[in-house]
Amino acid sequence: MNKTDNLREGFTTGACAAAAAKAATILLCDEPLPETVDIPLRNGGRAAFAVNGAGVRADTAFASVVKDSGDDPDITNGATVTAAVSWMTDGDIIFAAGEGVGTVTKKGLSIPPGEPAINPGPRTMIRAAVREVTGRPVHVELSIPGGDLLAARTFNPRLGIVGGLSVLGTTGIVRPYSHPALRESLKCTLDVALGGGLRRMVFTAGNIGTNVAMKSLGIMKDAVIEVSNEWGFMLDCLERHDIDALLVVGHPGKLAKLPAGEWDTHSSRSASAIPYVRQTAREVMGADLENANTVEEIIENYTGAARTKLASALAEKVAAAVAERTKGRFAVSVALVNMKGEVTGAYGDLGGWTKKNL
Repeated sequence: MNKTDNLREGFTTGACAAAAAKAATILLCDEPLPETVDIPLRNGGRAAFAVNGAGVRADTAFASVVKDSGDDPDITNGATVTAAVSWMTDGDIIFAAGEGVGTVTKKGLSIPPGEPAINPGPRTMIRAAVREVTGRPVHVELSIPGGDLLAARTFNPRLGIVGGLSVLGTTGIVRPYSHPALRESLKCTLDVALGGGLRRMVFTAGNIGTNVAMKSLGIMKDAVIEVSNEWGFMLDCLERHDIDALLVVGHPGKLAKLPAGEWDTHSSRSASAIPYVRQTAREVMGADLENANTVEEIIENYTGAARTKLASALAEKVAAAVAERTKGRFAVSVALVNMKGEVTGAYGDLGGWTKKNL
């Protein structure tokens, strides 16, 4: 693991689950189990994990990894993530929730109701790790002893995830959070981009927005800055610079907080975007979605032109808030995306963000 700004990086629950699943699969194949297993990460790198325990019972092999989240204040730090793996006669890889891993019961999340709360990113990592051992169909059950108690301290009860924790993680890496260090890093990133001659910047909230900006909109990497939750800070930083335009890309669960006046969008320091998105749905669609569980559920309640209408109305509100914050010094465009990485609505000119224009 790396150290940045004196803080140590760790691994997500999803990465630990992938390592445990790979170790269990090695045992299932009657291969000797090493003391450590390494897995591919979604950023193209690899990481090694010590196997905490392993064995075989009847037709099932199991292995566990103890999570080390580095210097990030994560309630799952030190939790034991266990994978129990068995053969299937057909299919690919089936996931199941064991002790301490939750089950989704409500719509609006990236996993449909009835499925174990193992997010798409971890599923991809687990699948990749298992496939390094075997191409045969397998059943993977994840468990986190004590996860039901830990989950009571998370958003899971409110999200309708019952029975335990969610297995999370986009890249597999937990980056430690240091407010001053993060702001300094973001400021330096902006200075470097502008120092390279760029005058059309792109701010994203995280991986989903960045992927859409680069892969779907074709924007060069150097122009894209992940501002995390530091929207107010980064927009204020632009006052020192002469730029022509700003494109904001992200999920409305974060970005709809901006017109609501929440410029630090971290969940512990800002209110939920749900009330604002629900209010916009009432204004634009005449809809009363009081029972909607998440922002994603409100948007995905619609399809086609209706979804575009609502999401674009939200995008316009986000753009107006950003333009007001930055005193109208440059053009602001906004693209809102869903958890699948699809652009659901937009405001402003997205066509001008090509490599040659930047």
